Amino acid sequence: MPLRLATFNVENLLRRFDFSGFRRPDREDRVLKLFEIGDEAGYRRLEEARMVGLADDTRQHTALAIADCDADIVCLQEVDDLQALEAFEGGYLYRMMGRGYPRKVLLPGNDGRGIDVALMLREETADGAAIEVGQVRSHADATFASLDLLTPELAASERPEARLFRRDCLEVDLTVGGKPVTLYLVHFKSMGPARGGIDGRAATMPLRRAEALGVRRIIERRFGAGLAQARFAICGDMNDYQEKILVEGSRREGYRFRPVAEEGSALDVFSRDGFAENVLTRLDAMERWTLFHTRGATERHLCQLDYIWLSPALSAANPQARPEIIRAGQPFRTPFPPGQEVERYPRIGWDRPKASDHCPVVVSLEL
Repeated sequence: MPLRLATFNVENLLRRFDFSGFRRPDREDRVLKLFEIGDEAGYRRLEEARMVGLADDTRQHTALAIADCDADIVCLQEVDDLQALEAFEGGYLYRMMGRGYPRKVLLPGNDGRGIDVALMLREETADGAAIEVGQVRSHADATFASLDLLTPELAASERPEARLFRRDCLEVDLTVGGKPVTLYLVHFKSMGPARGGIDGRAATMPLRRAEALGVRRIIERRFGAGLAQARFAICGDMNDYQEKILVEGSRREGYRFRPVAEEGSALDVFSRDGFAENVLTRLDAMERWTLFHTRGATERHLCQLDYIWLSPALSAANPQARPEIIRAGQPFRTPFPPGQEVERYPRIGWDRPKASDHCPVVVSLEL
């Protein structure tokens, strides 16, 4: 009774326009910078046209990537709201697959831009096992104090009563073919640019580590002495990595790829002492990447930001399970290590349109 489980950051699945670029040049889209725009009304009309013109290709690519996962359950990040998800699933995904995801779970979280984590589910697996949704719990209200996570490192910038998760830790109990499994959907604090001479990843590491500790604490409190037997998976965009592949060279002379292990990561919270297994470690180190990061020619690497962490019980029950990473929706600017090239979806661009800046991850699991 295999269950196909996927996670995918769909990159700003929004149903609203953002006009803030008119007054904030750092938020103005690059194509609008090419034109002289006289007033805010004109800016709004052009921004609307830009977004509508780009969105159709983008969401066809997003739907193709999800269709290629062929998952029974899809964990999503960066979804505007339930209405946006319904419009995307009905207007794009269902038309493409002929079989949609009639059930969806989304609760508002803490993100300032209003992007949330969400879940799409089929009514049954490909083998006909019923998928039933049980209790759904948002932990968006969890605070540093309630989870006892206000470390001295964070005390200077955070208050005990402040909310811990920058989006949410959405806990969803499921029963698949009569067997229970619990999913934890997350989207951790982004790295962002350098702060005060410290690179963005290092500057935001304490908060991501606290979020990971918070997820772990929620799970440990939930299952207690039964933790070793619990079936759970932690899924989402965790905005950190334990290793990366440095990209050197150029398009003209050719690219070179060099894997590098990181000294520390917020995700060590999950990997240490066997608490959970990053299922992508079953692939070769050169194959685990899900995103291409670049800030010019001097800062380029491939890395894994998207994860499915399996509980010890799920991991032990699936020793041969190998995950898949769907990369056909990546833009052509993404350099692929030798032997990994794929045929891109029709109309994929150099930078956009694309399915997302992230790649979806999927794995088949026996419960």
